[in-house]
Formats: sequence, structure tokens, C-alpha cells
Amino acid sequence: MIYDEKSFLPDGPDLSGIQTQLIDRLPMPVFLRNPYGDLLLTNKAFCELVHCGLPATQGQKLSDFVDDKQLDLLERYDQEVLADSVSRRYELRMRNATGHWTEYALEKSLLYNDQHEFIGILAVMTDLSSQRKAERELTEALEASEMALAMLHKIRAGIVIVDSDWHVINSNPGFAHLIGGEVVDLYESVPGLKGANFRELVPDAVYRMFVSVMNSGEASLERDLRYQNKLLHVSVITIYKNRVVGALIRDMSAPALVREEIVSRAQRVNKQNMETVQKIAFLLGENASVMEELLHSIIESYSYGEEDEV
Repeated sequence: MIYDEKSFLPDGPDLSGIQTQLIDRLPMPVFLRNPYGDLLLTNKAFCELVHCGLPATQGQKLSDFVDDKQLDLLERYDQEVLADSVSRRYELRMRNATGHWTEYALEKSLLYNDQHEFIGILAVMTDLSSQRKAERELTEALEASEMALAMLHKIRAGIVIVDSDWHVINSNPGFAHLIGGEVVDLYESVPGLKGANFRELVPDAVYRMFVSVMNSGEASLERDLRYQNKLLHVSVITIYKNRVVGALIRDMSAPALVREEIVSRAQRVNKQNMETVQKIAFLLGENASVMEELLHSIIESYSYGEEDEV
């Protein structure tokens, strides 16, 4: 801590002991100056920020350590606090000793002694770098989720993701159209069928497959089912063990397919599509960092669907 042996506060407590050590060990820069701009108190973090060195700063001015632009801003804040006699919070960017700019929250308040005499303006600076990074990551995650949902809806195969309470987390139009009937109407009024009772949407055979994977925690379960004159290949996969399960449902009797292609295409495409579903669900639930890999997988799946029509 940069301080004198005796307190600089008129008739104030002795700050040469534990109090000065506490202030000095605060990770955020702290400084106190009088209305004339003289520094009365600085801590180690402040000196590291402005590169004021180890000698005592008491009696020196901010102008000795910060440039004119920063000084003008800090002095304007001081005048606002003095005029209103209330604490204020500001945000500013300051150049540190290494020349890098850092964003800070600046808390300014008036300080009085025990006799209620005005001493100076106390400033506490909080580094906003971590907060700004978290805000950017949240924004990116939201944007990634929106993009993932948009791409999810372009996949022709039916996709549905369900939680352990058997509520639909999300699904795509392909799922609604493969199931058909009232599910299509419901999808139009409830996009993604979010919150719908999964058991009431699908055939019992499909529901039992989900129950098996959810309870056992096994990685996947595949089966061919006849449903409404269609041959459906259902691949149920674990996304979060015993908590979230998803499925990829393909209509293997579609006119674009011929019987000879079914086996080879199922083997070649199914693994890729299951990985796509897992990535989408994982992105939507907890982790936006897989966005690049997700989009690559989705685009490949969609491109393959386009080739079906040729």
C-alpha cells in the first residue's frame, strides 16, 4: 500500500495498521483525492494500473499518472458527484501500464470524517473484462442457438428431443409430418411442439424405445417400424444420460428411395445424422462452443438431402 505511517485523514483513525493492509490487498484499484485533485490514498492495484511506482503518492495529482483525456473524464465525474452529493457509478476505459485498454466500472462516493467534514472523493475501480467476456459468450450462445434451430428445421428427417418428464424440448417439421394427423396441426400452433406430452404424440412402439434408452442410459437403439403405410427407421440416442433423449426418424419408403439403397444409405447417413442431433441438443442446452462443428454437420446433412431429389 502506498501510504504514510500516520493517517492522512484529519482527526481520523490510524490507517497504518490492519486497515491499510486490507485496502492495499484489494484486487481492484482504489484511490482517494481531495477536490483540488491531490491524491490522499492509493493502493497497490491502482499503482500497478497507472504505473505510479512504489514511492508514496500522497500529495501528487492524477495528472502525474494519467493522460489528459482520461484526466478530463475523471474530473468531470468528480464534479458530478460533488454537485449531487450522491454516489455514482460510471463505466470507462483506461490504458494500463502495458499500454492495453481495459474496461472498468468506477464507483465514486464522497468521504467524510467522524466530524462529518468532507475529506475527499473515494473511487473504486472494478475490472469488467470477465463480465464483458461472459456477456459476449451469452450473446454468441443465443445467436448460435437461433442458427441451430433454423438449420434444424431444414433437415428433412424427423427430429425430436425429449426430457425425462416426457416433455418435448424441441422438434422439427419433419417429425410432425412423419407422425401426421393432429401432430401437424399442433406443430403449427406450438412451434417445435415444446412442452407437449411426448407419449400422446407418437406410436406406442416409438415411446417404448424412448423409455428403454432413457432408463438404461444406453447410447442408441435402432428399429424399423411400419406406421401409416410407411417404413420408418427410428434411431433413438442418449443426449444427456437418463435426462435427455433424442431421435432421428427417416421415412425409408419415400419415393426418392429404392429398396436396394435402403441398407447402404442407412449405414452411411444414419451415424452422421445422429451426431447432428446430439450436437444440436447439446448446443441448445448448455454449450455454444460447438457451433462450428454443428453447422458443418447440419450443412452436410442438408446437402445430402438435396442430392436425394436429383
